[in-house]
Amino acid sequence: MVMTDQPWIRLEEVSFVRRQRLILDTINWDVAPGNHWVVLGANGSGKTTLLELLAGYLWPTHGRITVLGERFGHTDLRELRKRIGWVGSFLLAQIPPSQKPLDLIVSGKYASIGNFNPPTSQDYAEARELAKHFQCADILDSPYGVLSQGEKQRLLIARALIPGPQLLILDEPYAGLDLVAREQLLLSLDQLGRSHDAPTMILVTHHLQEIMPVWSHVLVLKEGKCLVQGAKEQVLQAKVLSEAFGVVLDVSHHDGRYSARLVAS
Repeated sequence: MVMTDQPWIRLEEVSFVRRQRLILDTINWDVAPGNHWVVLGANGSGKTTLLELLAGYLWPTHGRITVLGERFGHTDLRELRKRIGWVGSFLLAQIPPSQKPLDLIVSGKYASIGNFNPPTSQDYAEARELAKHFQCADILDSPYGVLSQGEKQRLLIARALIPGPQLLILDEPYAGLDLVAREQLLLSLDQLGRSHDAPTMILVTHHLQEIMPVWSHVLVLKEGKCLVQGAKEQVLQAKVLSEAFGVVLDVSHHDGRYSARLVAS
């Protein structure tokens, strides 16, 4: 795990406007290396937009963004993305059904869908090891389009990790998974976050059950604004989450996992 005195992510007064609608409003946020953050909030609160800004796929309307020591506007975002792993629906939509899984994993070396540089035998060896680690070694001969949602998500995580990223962005990676596939992926990412060379991880979700013990901090968004941010134990409280989701919730905690229950009015 890389440690430094500088934050891995710094957002300063960041706002984003799309079609005259304010999506994110004056966000200030520092992420220290080694801390794993959850971005939590209701649908439409701005979670995915925030992640797309971090990866340079969107540009802030106002404010300053620094990621991995690189200030946006003063760095080559194509090179920066090679240091950032990405898993989420934004990427899923770009993958052709005929894509071979092994080539998909290897493409993560080049931060692209499709390989613009000829892969090496070492690239393929690393891809096979990652596929084995994420329980998808037995699907490498199947075209991407016939795979289950869980298989696709595991491949995307392997793809995100092959360049050895310093930052791993996970945009609702458990969406569409059945109970068993979700729990398997939850455990895999929890184990990844505990490894000595783990990237700093950012997870977007709106389900408390998906916040595993490895996640240390939480940023809660409501209608594009930061409602609260800080250590997980301080943020995941019934009062905070009730305000974030606009309903009365009871929050419980057991064996490092959280859950929420709607309180009848």
